[in-house]
Amino acid sequence: MIDALITDYGGPGLAAVSFLAATLLPFSSEAALLLALHAGLPVVQAVTYASVGNGLACLFNYWLGYKGGALAAEKIRASKSGNAAWSLLHRFGGLTLLLSWLPVIGDPITVLAGFARISLRLFVPVVLALRVGRYVLLASL
Repeated sequence: MIDALITDYGGPGLAAVSFLAATLLPFSSEAALLLALHAGLPVVQAVTYASVGNGLACLFNYWLGYKGGALAAEKIRASKSGNAAWSLLHRFGGLTLLLSWLPVIGDPITVLAGFARISLRLFVPVVLALRVGRYVLLASL
């Protein structure tokens, strides 16, 4: 299904997969980016679509944490990776956003950032720059 979205729909399919991958579903946006590049999507387009999809999902995660409040935080803290993210956020506050690009704990950090009411002025540039940087690095390898 994931590879069909990318091969059939190109960049928009990659954006959709990258969105889904950042919403705590077990997809890999990095694998999707590599698949898109292998399928012939130009590097700049692939990085752009992956970044847009993933970045919008991070904002969606933030919104879920902000609006879902205690319920979202409780569900995330019930998982091992979510609990690790919660511990980091509780200990280091906004600095934890510097780890939001990491696999496993990065997406829970974006949800918990909304719950913790971390400023969007901090959240948006840090999280988006790190996500874009991850894709640029991966595409350049």
